[in-house]
Amino acid sequence: MDQPALDLAPALAPEPRLDGETLQQWVFRQLRRAVMTGRFPPGKAVTIRGLADALGVSSMPVREALRRLVAERALVLLDNRRVRVPEMTARRFEELVAARTLLESEAAARALPRADRDFLRRLDALNRASDAAVEADDTEAMIETNLAFHAALYGDRPDNVLLPLIESVWLQIGPFMRMALADLHRHYPVDRHAEALMALEAKDEAALRRAIEADIRDGIGHLMEKLG
Repeated sequence: MDQPALDLAPALAPEPRLDGETLQQWVFRQLRRAVMTGRFPPGKAVTIRGLADALGVSSMPVREALRRLVAERALVLLDNRRVRVPEMTARRFEELVAARTLLESEAAARALPRADRDFLRRLDALNRASDAAVEADDTEAMIETNLAFHAALYGDRPDNVLLPLIESVWLQIGPFMRMALADLHRHYPVDRHAEALMALEAKDEAALRRAIEADIRDGIGHLMEKLG
């Protein structure tokens, strides 16, 4: 028997619309971010109507946003106007982790030429915010600050090719981030972001790649044991 659809209204916490942002763009941005930050729990279905009510909009922009997220393999469409996170196998998860490692280590290496003092200062501030979130055991802040650190490292440029590809992988792996954080202290004993910052400052590409690979492995790679 199908489980009742999950009420995501308390979890969505929609942000204000940006200047010039259409309603359709805003709805897509909110739902895409919700998937990426794990607000769609694995195995739980949600309804189009429930999401529309949570965002205070009609079903039409929600349906369009979900269609795009299904195309990105972030969600699957069920019957009765419901969606859920795709089922995850150990093999699929391993491939997603491998894709993260390959794409993100390359994107980090490409950041080296622009790693000036201001760039490093910004990353250091984001890392300190991430450390504070861990210290406070604030799951929401841990996820948000971690994504912010990585996005800032890889660069937010109009001509950036790698970041959209990386975000596509984040969409598929994001719903499992909360599961990974449940046992963070045991699997993440070293501050890999701090290692990455030191490598950036030293202009050491090999050390930077190792830090990013270790960050992904320690942060979420251990979930392969649970999915196996």
